[in-house]
Amino acid sequence: MVSPPASGLVLALDQGGHGSRAVLFDPQGRELAEALVPVATMREGTDIVEQDPAELVRSLRVAAQDACESDAARSRPIAVAGLATQRSTIVCWDRATGRALTNAISWQDRRNAAWLEHLRPHAADVRAMTGLVLSPHYGASKLRWCLDHVPGVQRAARTDALAAGPLSSFLLAQLLDERPLVADPANASRTLLFDPARLDWSPPLLDAFGVERKWLPRCVPTHHDFGHLTVGDRRVALAACTGDQSAAAFAFGPPTESIALVNVGTGAFVQRATSATVPLPEGLLRSVLRSNRDGATYSHEGTVNGAGSAIEWLRDRVGLDIERALRSLDVQPATDPPLFMNGVGGLGAPFWKADFPAEFVGGGDDLQLLAAVVESVAFLLAVNLELMQRVARLERIRVSGGLARSDYLCRALAGLSGLEVERYALREATARGVAFLAAGEPSGWLTLPVERRFTPSDGGELAARYSLWRAGMARRGAVTP
Repeated sequence: MVSPPASGLVLALDQGGHGSRAVLFDPQGRELAEALVPVATMREGTDIVEQDPAELVRSLRVAAQDACESDAARSRPIAVAGLATQRSTIVCWDRATGRALTNAISWQDRRNAAWLEHLRPHAADVRAMTGLVLSPHYGASKLRWCLDHVPGVQRAARTDALAAGPLSSFLLAQLLDERPLVADPANASRTLLFDPARLDWSPPLLDAFGVERKWLPRCVPTHHDFGHLTVGDRRVALAACTGDQSAAAFAFGPPTESIALVNVGTGAFVQRATSATVPLPEGLLRSVLRSNRDGATYSHEGTVNGAGSAIEWLRDRVGLDIERALRSLDVQPATDPPLFMNGVGGLGAPFWKADFPAEFVGGGDDLQLLAAVVESVAFLLAVNLELMQRVARLERIRVSGGLARSDYLCRALAGLSGLEVERYALREATARGVAFLAAGEPSGWLTLPVERRFTPSDGGELAARYSLWRAGMARRGAVTP
């Protein structure tokens, strides 16, 4: 195991849907330098979402180089690195040459939803084994599609040249000098092929999806000697790999059961740390946050597919200056906005409806429409928080991510949940969390100050709209478990 850094810097690599980010932290957890390289997304219709895997690799290399060549990093050693990636995104590649045989098929992709329905009678068994629901957003049905429809993948499978699995595994094989073929538990668990209790691939699930174990990476812990990343004339040990949301849970240090962690980016995710033995509320997910030689930490998780992506959905339709409009909402909330039935990207937890219409109930000007979309994100998060609190009471909420900069969203979340919402002076929870993991989870890591607290207030009109929204969702078949 790589030793935690005593004096060197920590390099965090975060490969996300909109870009690849590299952030350098000092040994105490202070951010020193950052570089971001945007990446493109290819969409075809509502179900097919892909990215160029070669572009993802290049973008990470460029971001790492830019951060390491910054003034803050000059003449300072970089002791260790960590990588966080989009969960549920998969790639197939040639294990000998490293050449990608498919594009990176995004977590947002739902192309094989119809095929997945033949496993619907086994949905309860899949949930019992994985802690997940049977959803086309996860990797197994995407891998099945590649095996059924991509000639290059089929040829590689016949000749034992196929490597397939989470995006994280492909990136590790491309970026590290040793070219490892391994998978961390957070990303492996988002394939529907992984047994989180055993922290390994599940033979019954491999059989159900027709995926052979020899095609998949070897399962290893979150904390592991993954190999070495060469950045210019530096050779840096990579000591942690995980999923983006799993990393974000460690942005404030080790997560605790009493605090809900909400990260709002393209999607919105709410997590609470727990043990594997705590009963899982219906509609929520059990996730692996991290594992090491001492065992694993798990969470209960709710996912909202349409957060930042729903804002983009609206922007594409009305041409609104979103940043300016969000600032306007923070100062002067919209009066009597319509309701938004938020099916952007399919309806996630706790309803799990891949095909759900995105539509407004009522009308309004552009600002009222934006308010309705933001409120729908808060409504969906509130439903998931209610389910979490059926197991045990939460004390407060910590928010992070780009859309968490919206005071309007934070006020709505506090009002609907009845919990205090803490927002920190933190833009990128994923990068900070994976840096903390790569550094060995040091006890001296900097404690971030709270930037602003949002206290619960009388729900009033917002509570009334929430009730109307829930009734509207129920009429459309989205009933709370």
